[in-house]
Amino acid sequence: MLDFLPAPLRGVIASLLLAINTIVCCTPLFVVAIFKLCLPFPAAQRVTDELMRRIHEAWVSNNSRWMDLLRKTRWHIEGLEGLDYQHSYLITSNHQSWVDIMVLQYVLNKRIRPLKFFLKQELIWVPVIGLAWWALGFPFMKRYTKAYLAKHPEKKGADLATTRKTCAKFKNQSVAIFNFVEGTRFTEAKHAQQNSPFRYLLKPKAGGIAFVLDAMGEQLQSIINVTIHYPGGRPGYWDLLCGNVREVVVDFEELKIPAGFIGKNYDQDPEYKRAFQSWINTLWENKDRLLDELHRKYPGA
Repeated sequence: MLDFLPAPLRGVIASLLLAINTIVCCTPLFVVAIFKLCLPFPAAQRVTDELMRRIHEAWVSNNSRWMDLLRKTRWHIEGLEGLDYQHSYLITSNHQSWVDIMVLQYVLNKRIRPLKFFLKQELIWVPVIGLAWWALGFPFMKRYTKAYLAKHPEKKGADLATTRKTCAKFKNQSVAIFNFVEGTRFTEAKHAQQNSPFRYLLKPKAGGIAFVLDAMGEQLQSIINVTIHYPGGRPGYWDLLCGNVREVVVDFEELKIPAGFIGKNYDQDPEYKRAFQSWINTLWENKDRLLDELHRKYPGA
């Protein structure tokens, strides 16, 4: 391990390893993606999808190796036992930091299919990695504000249409769809601005996962409700690169999808919308209580 080195030097080394890993894995990924575009036949698509999945998992595995190289993080993980690589899942989690994504990939890699995140459309222009997200089939969403929709009502429901179109690609394959229900990272300022009723969480936004259930609910095995706690305090991405994330607690809860929540239209069924939002609020109340317990059980330094 490199924990004997100064933290800034570890950060530089980790940044270089991350960059090298991304370039090394993206090069064959882009080659396979070109074959995928040029050979639109079912048999060829299955082969290219399999190759890209393996490259994706290799990228995550290599990132996990440099994370372990920096410092031996203490992991406290519960609830992974029932997960199956061959099943499809919808995963959600509280969101505190960009480190959350690396934590989830570290813990879930090869236990379930590689996570596919809903991304803002603008992120496709991020150098190298934006093209990689596109090649891997990550769903890109164009978000519209309420003010914009008021002026352009014809755009209402566009997010749902995009979700359905994206999820249709996964119809005959196992997949892990990920969505941060809070929609953004937790900060004290956002918490106060929202007047959130929760101690450790922002208010949940039910629309994103409701759209996924509408599009592919019958295909999903369950919802995986993840709760992440950092006993040493909420880390930034530079903290991760410097090896300063000393301890991580991750709790997994597998939830069966209520039959009444499958195949419903969240935007056009007010009764279902209220029931689904109430269900999500209850999940968040339970998560907030769990986080309170985890803060007491793992207080950190």
